[in-house]
Amino acid sequence: MSALPRSLLPDNASVDDTGRLAIAGCDTLELARQFGTPLFVYDEDHIRERCRQAQAAFAGSVAYAAKAFLCLAMARLVHEEGLDLDVATGGELHVATAAGVPGERLVMHGNNKSTPELAAALDAGVGRIVVDSFDELDRLDSLYSVTGIRPQVLLRITPGVEAHTHEYVTTGVDDTKFGFTASTGVADAAIRRAEQARSVELVGLHAHIGSQVFELASFQRAVEVIAGFARPYGLPELSLGGGLGVAYVAGESAPSIAEWATAITEACAATGFDAPVSVEPGRSLVAAAAVTLYEVGTVKELAGIRTYVAVDGGMSDNPRPVLYGSGYETFLPRATDGERDRAVRVVGKHCESGDLLVREGWVPNDIRVGDILATPVTGAYGHSMGSNYNKVLRPAVVFAQGGDARLVVRRETYDDLLRNDL
Repeated sequence: MSALPRSLLPDNASVDDTGRLAIAGCDTLELARQFGTPLFVYDEDHIRERCRQAQAAFAGSVAYAAKAFLCLAMARLVHEEGLDLDVATGGELHVATAAGVPGERLVMHGNNKSTPELAAALDAGVGRIVVDSFDELDRLDSLYSVTGIRPQVLLRITPGVEAHTHEYVTTGVDDTKFGFTASTGVADAAIRRAEQARSVELVGLHAHIGSQVFELASFQRAVEVIAGFARPYGLPELSLGGGLGVAYVAGESAPSIAEWATAITEACAATGFDAPVSVEPGRSLVAAAAVTLYEVGTVKELAGIRTYVAVDGGMSDNPRPVLYGSGYETFLPRATDGERDRAVRVVGKHCESGDLLVREGWVPNDIRVGDILATPVTGAYGHSMGSNYNKVLRPAVVFAQGGDARLVVRRETYDDLLRNDL
């Protein structure tokens, strides 16, 4: 297997004459020594550049999908870059407001928002609530009778579009827990109810067809369906959510943010829909901005079967391979451009045979215990979906920029594991 493709590394990654990897001027082996492992290392300027690309590409608002990766520093960063934030729970709402993001810059999502979550959204003055069910409209009716607050809302419409991605992250087909189905007449009924309600101001429609979508035609089909559906109602806003895929492994390619925007713009023009379209990218802004660093604890060769490389993390810091069968590359940051000619399976330290990070990975022949091993393109849905399974501590997160690395999420301690126990 050849060397790791440089295209899978963050924008500001560099490799010195000895093969050592630096991210934004910060030596990754030194970062591992200073902050410990596992460690998420983000290229801060990579994220900022993707935010600016999205702002430039779309005429409507761009809201960062916070579920991809959220902490105080991340919320502040995207707000500084002029993006709104898409939050899907009361917890994400709390982090965003704690970071100083004004309520009007927030879009509140969720297929089962509780009354307390909706009350918190109203109290924060969120800019948009994306309504997902008739039960949610009932809750907003009840809250209006108490608060008198009439939020601006979008109705989430299920367009019946197959996005050709993993079934667990497909959200635009008719058989889904999300939204009001267009093909059955339920969406029309929801619009009529919202238009007549005193408790909400209906300003537009929302659709999201899925995550890790590579085929731009899927987004164009969603535009055709939703724009056609919305036309009789004269609603001024349309949000197409996010879902743009990213490349994770060698040989994979994905559309750019600009290409995504062009495809959507062309579809709007073809359907005669001339209102600005809003989007909610997450993965495409942060996934490729980060690598995760681990320390190798065991190299176990099973003759005639395979070689297992066990590291000090696993499904607790990146559950995507277990959940979705997601593929990743692996390499040694001490030999970033070196030939990877040894086939390995990279596994974690959890008490599960299925605890794996890279099912079919390649590393240099001289890999050894104590090496720092890295997996690239781990900036989305690793830290945010992590857990404390087996009471493993959640990793630290650093942002690297201009030769400086700042700790933005500290590593948990064993005392943190006891914090909620009585």
